[in-house]
Amino acid sequence: MKETIVGFKEILAEGRDLFLKKNQDYGPSWRILRLPSLTDQIFIKAKRIRSIESKGVNKVGEDVDNEYMGIVNYCIMALIQLRNHEIESANIEILLKEYDFAVLEILNLLQDKNHDYDEVWREMRISSMTDLILMKLLRIKQIEDNDGRTLISEGLASHYLDIINYSIFCLIRLREIKQLL
Repeated sequence: MKETIVGFKEILAEGRDLFLKKNQDYGPSWRILRLPSLTDQIFIKAKRIRSIESKGVNKVGEDVDNEYMGIVNYCIMALIQLRNHEIESANIEILLKEYDFAVLEILNLLQDKNHDYDEVWREMRISSMTDLILMKLLRIKQIEDNDGRTLISEGLASHYLDIINYSIFCLIRLREIKQLL
């Protein structure tokens, strides 16, 4: 478990650095996106990963690791939009505080789920986690189509948090595989 937390923190720190640099390059232009648009961006990345997994060929050149990291950051952006959807722009200090708040949520969820599930994700196929990400995205899209209402299901935030966790699990596994090669 300690190894997993270290890996999670490393990946989240890399994601934060990327988030900061992209915000320096583009400003907070992503704040104009409505939640369904962010969901579709995540969906595009997940579908590309699944396509590469199925075909075994990557013609664009960007590796799958970048796509999983993009999913992590887009999900964090979605969490920020869920909390502060009425603000289209914000300064970087506010956005980084929001980012860091989401990171705490992510780490807490990881610890709780890893306690209950005993790191079963380490025994899963990466492709299965990709499928779970896509399933969660289809659920999110349905909830969005229902104007955010659910009868008995979890809300949007919990699905985004699960997608982040699966994406980071995939990144950890991919890095472990690369170390073995």
